[in-house]
Amino acid sequence: MSLRLYNTLTRTKEEFVPLDPANVRMYVCGPTVYDFAHIGNARPVIVFDLLFRLLRQVYGDAHVTYVRNITDVDDKINARALRDFPNLPLNDAIRNVTEKTANQFFADVEKLGCLQPTIQPRATDNIPQMIAMIEMLVSRRHAYQAAGEVLFSVDSMPDYGHLSQRNLADQQAGARIAVDAHKRNPADFVLWKLSSDDEPGWVSPWGCGRPGWHIECSAMSNRYLGEVFDIHGGGLDLIFPHHENEIAQTRCAFGTAVMANIWMHNGFLQVEGQKMSKSLGNFFTINELMTTRNFGSNMWHGKVLRLAMMMTHYRQPIDWTVDRLVEARIVLKDWIEMATGFDHNGAPPAELLEALTDDLNFSAAISYLHALYRTGRPNRDSHSATTMAAALRFLGLWSGESALDVYSYGYEVQDTGKIDALITARLDARKAKNWAESDRIRDELASMGIAIKDNKDGTTSWEVKR
Repeated sequence: MSLRLYNTLTRTKEEFVPLDPANVRMYVCGPTVYDFAHIGNARPVIVFDLLFRLLRQVYGDAHVTYVRNITDVDDKINARALRDFPNLPLNDAIRNVTEKTANQFFADVEKLGCLQPTIQPRATDNIPQMIAMIEMLVSRRHAYQAAGEVLFSVDSMPDYGHLSQRNLADQQAGARIAVDAHKRNPADFVLWKLSSDDEPGWVSPWGCGRPGWHIECSAMSNRYLGEVFDIHGGGLDLIFPHHENEIAQTRCAFGTAVMANIWMHNGFLQVEGQKMSKSLGNFFTINELMTTRNFGSNMWHGKVLRLAMMMTHYRQPIDWTVDRLVEARIVLKDWIEMATGFDHNGAPPAELLEALTDDLNFSAAISYLHALYRTGRPNRDSHSATTMAAALRFLGLWSGESALDVYSYGYEVQDTGKIDALITARLDARKAKNWAESDRIRDELASMGIAIKDNKDGTTSWEVKR
């Protein structure tokens, strides 16, 4: 099965050829755990979870290694720890912040239908590896010490800026030289910086300090995947400076031509046509969408959020709207209703895999599921229903929930058995031409927030009123 992926490094769609088919390796930048992940953070988690699933399908579960890191040392974390736990020793305060936030992230993405990565390393567990890599860069004259920092020298790398296609000379011309007077080049970036008494620090050859952000991912990807690996992923916002600087550090430390063969980046997300920001009041965390009614006066099931993300190709921007979530909720309810009772843990359909192997063509995959529903639902075709169940399982859109659980998530109406029993009783009343009883049951269902519809085939369908 041929897999084609768009490579940001070459700006082309390429056939994916792993370095070792028995050990396909992917690294994706994970969260900085100073606050709950917002809905924009969910996009790369879902996109690369789907790629992880696809790679395992193509190469076998045991032959794919997916690393997604946790950044638990960062100045934002320090500030949050001092703000939230001013009476605790700094290390304890930091631990409180990072443990709470990381655990919330794990819980949130599980509800989004995401598998756990093979490895989820924490930055603080890899400080020795970071120090060792910085030492290599210093010894090879790609880094230097100045004003309490160890800095990477971009001039030491002739093709620095290749990923982002930025011209180094243009960057120099627009730089604020006075702010960074200790740098040899304004574009030089921090590998290590000294820590004060109220900042976390580790012993190093350059004094007690902490790593820069970029070196963390270089060290962790090298430790768990090697000097060169197959795929590196993240959001568009990470192309520069983060991914550009990862490439610079890793290639210069090990003398390799590339860090990863394929670089993949998902598009941005805006909310109701505007950039998401707290000042605009349209900033929503994953957890908030699932546990409050702050967006569209609804709570949204995690699988609905997942489908809403998948309704747009991963490289395109998403406008996150209430209408998008309403559509996803209705569609997913219909698909689950069709699949329920026909779940046999079958292999995903070939047509679905064919769509996804073309650079994760979400549009083609969703179109296939719509066609499958149209074909199989009217006649309750068992083959189509079984295929739908396998497809939803593979895509992470279903793990056995009832259609009602997904559709009416967050509302008091959750008793599927009672609803089904009332609908059956109403059908019996209609067959007996007991119209008064039929109307009474309809009113009882309406009082529960359930709207019913009598279909031409003699069945009755229902939905939660909004």
